[in-house]
Amino acid sequence: MPVLVVVGAQWGDEGKGKVTDLLGEQAEMVVRYQGGNNAGHTVENEYGKFALHLVPSGIFNPRVVAVIGNGVVIDPTALRAEIDELESRGISTANLKVSGKAHLIMPYHIMLDHVQEARLGKGKIGTTGRGIGPAYADKAARQGLRMEDVVDPAGFRELVMSTMKAKAEVMSRTYDQDVSSLEAECERYIEAAESLRAHVDDTALMLWKALREDKAVLLEGAQGTMLDLDHGTYPYVTSSNPVAGYASVGAGIGPMELNEVWGVTKAYTTRVGEGPFPTELTEETGEKIRKVGNEFGTTTGRPRRCGWLDLVALRYAVRVNGMTGLCVTKLDVLNDMETIKVCNAYRYRGELLEELPPARSVLAQVEPVYEEVPGWKSDISGVTSIQDLPQEAIDYLNFIIANVRVPISLISVGPKREQHIKVPYPNVGRQGARGQQEGQGHGGQTHDHGH
Repeated sequence: MPVLVVVGAQWGDEGKGKVTDLLGEQAEMVVRYQGGNNAGHTVENEYGKFALHLVPSGIFNPRVVAVIGNGVVIDPTALRAEIDELESRGISTANLKVSGKAHLIMPYHIMLDHVQEARLGKGKIGTTGRGIGPAYADKAARQGLRMEDVVDPAGFRELVMSTMKAKAEVMSRTYDQDVSSLEAECERYIEAAESLRAHVDDTALMLWKALREDKAVLLEGAQGTMLDLDHGTYPYVTSSNPVAGYASVGAGIGPMELNEVWGVTKAYTTRVGEGPFPTELTEETGEKIRKVGNEFGTTTGRPRRCGWLDLVALRYAVRVNGMTGLCVTKLDVLNDMETIKVCNAYRYRGELLEELPPARSVLAQVEPVYEEVPGWKSDISGVTSIQDLPQEAIDYLNFIIANVRVPISLISVGPKREQHIKVPYPNVGRQGARGQQEGQGHGGQTHDHGH
């Protein structure tokens, strides 16, 4: 590896759970570095099908230490329920470690999330209502509670209740909100948080020691680049930084420790919630992709908005993350397409844009400029090698490589763990990918080496 960052290259929901589950076989530590239980990773393996929201995907490998880093915000009741579910199905969580510096989501955060979203009306952001934003806001305002606080039960209870009273007063006076249930809810959250005490550790120190011993570490983010607080389609973004640059911050290691960054992208594009989505399909084709791809949120169950692959956004994600490789998921969803469209540029007031426009008002008005490629019209869900893919599927992958200039390292052709293609990956890094494209083009030789 030895330190590999896996990031979402779109608007989240790209299939990072399966990718990290597969890569976890090679890792000795798997670290979740940001987000909260507003994210969901669906993993399907020999143990069954699991929807993970906070626990890293590496938990299924008994030799892996699964870490929830300091950059994550934790709803203790959600984490407790997730641990209990895993244990009840025979998955040990003994190797789950939680950073003491990770902040806690409390009931008043969730209440505030709902109130603020409702008051936005038509301008709503489309949050999951899980309290993520208000918890991160308290972290920035230096008013947050951290997992390390549970080591002092009396002090922790006092912190929770004093903060709750202050928040309740604001919500009651400013938002005319009924806060009568908050105290009882806080009691429930206190109990859940204290039950997690055995998992709390100095995870940054653990990571530092692991790296000194040359152990392989996988860092996984939640959501995707286009939902990044700084680099996404603001304000329709999440409240943290999914990009690779935050991986070192959210895990507690130095940036020079990171060796590779793999971005996960679907063979098409989806997003959940409000905000601009240039390639969105609102007719029959979009509904077909949603149905075949089972595009409904892991966390909320909301139907995802579906569209053709957006290479303008993907190139942007490659650039801001410094990606060295791509993982393409759900290629099989396009099995029955006669032709496939790919957005390679935008048009805005007659001007052709090949890069993501910096102004949010422009992105909301662009028109996608499509290139059309032939589909393969065959079932690839059982394919396990590049050589066995239809030529049209290979050409589609090569088209992506040629336009984002990063090699493809993994291809998913179905939801199950075994439904994937591991790709020869000799050219690690941006220079290798660039040299590959310039030297080989995207013809027949890429069949063996290009993706």
